[in-house]
Amino acid sequence: MHISIIIPAFNEERLIGQCLRSVTEALAANHDFAFTHEIIVVDNNSTDNTANLAKKAGARVVFEPINHIARARTAGAAAAIGDWLIFLDADCRLNTGLLTDIFQLIKEGKHVGAGSTLLMRGLPWWANAILKLWTMLSVLFGWAAGALMACNSKAFHEIGGFNLELYAAEEIEFSQKLKKWGQAHHLKFTILTAHPLETSARKIKLYSRREVFGQFLRLILHPYRSLHDKKWLSMWYDGRR
Repeated sequence: MHISIIIPAFNEERLIGQCLRSVTEALAANHDFAFTHEIIVVDNNSTDNTANLAKKAGARVVFEPINHIARARTAGAAAAIGDWLIFLDADCRLNTGLLTDIFQLIKEGKHVGAGSTLLMRGLPWWANAILKLWTMLSVLFGWAAGALMACNSKAFHEIGGFNLELYAAEEIEFSQKLKKWGQAHHLKFTILTAHPLETSARKIKLYSRREVFGQFLRLILHPYRSLHDKKWLSMWYDGRR
């Protein structure tokens, strides 16, 4: 079994190193599975040292010129040769237990894919409440967070991958399509909860509470326009790091 770990990255020179170290350490701790692997970093038109740092860390770097998270993930998948794809955001740390859970799921052969619950440290109470709400919805409806998605490569290509018309929330539609494909092939899709993925809380630190709630209000009042136009998604695309 060959595993492709795909990490989209836009101006991530501050965090890409620790992300790749966590991946390398988690892979080493799970060597008993005897899976082969590749690590692909998708440089999504960065203007900093992201690509060079990724190469120095041993990752294969591919380039996607259009700053768009779905396109970056798609470019990584196009370059990948794995039987399974694991999409991991560059501001995350992959822990050994979570990778063990993913590898065990792959080994058992009963799933088409999986997501994970999230851990964010140092959140204010209101942001922690939002995370708890997302966790409840994620587990209840089987929606994978974009920070980590694992899936069978064949399924990925047969469902058409990510919707390139969406600039955010494409992971929810992707999860739904994976579940539908899995049902047709008698395979499950699950959200792993035992070892939450640690992801950066930088958006909460970089944006004021007013900006955060303003972004969510735009999504609620104008969902179609917001998701299809990155000008309406400043928290994802204004480049603040």
